Amino acid sequence: MSEKARLFLLPAGFEDPAYPGQRFLCRHGALVEGALKGYPEVLAAIDIERVGFPRPRERVIALVGEAYQSLPLLVLPPGETATAATGFSNGRAFVAGAEAILQTLAERHGLPVVHP
Repeated sequence: MSEKARLFLLPAGFEDPAYPGQRFLCRHGALVEGALKGYPEVLAAIDIERVGFPRPRERVIALVGEAYQSLPLLVLPPGETATAATGFSNGRAFVAGAEAILQTLAERHGLPVVHP
């Protein structure tokens, strides 16, 4: 079985030490998650990993390096690429940002495209 692309997201209700006593959601990650909810076949084709808000985000760093820790982030299997890839590191293409991630999931897995 070939490796799946990995979508890194912040957990819902994460805390930021800069704002004690408050909980947050990532609007960009929420957009991607919301789009995926109605497409179980796309969810089955990727792996989703929750990564805590504090940096360093070791699981992300292990794949694409310390410079690319912003989330959401879609990391493609080695040797694969995408039209909307925003970078390459350690032999992997990655896609940062909700719109680019959704475009990539549309191209790779048939998720409908975002209406203009």
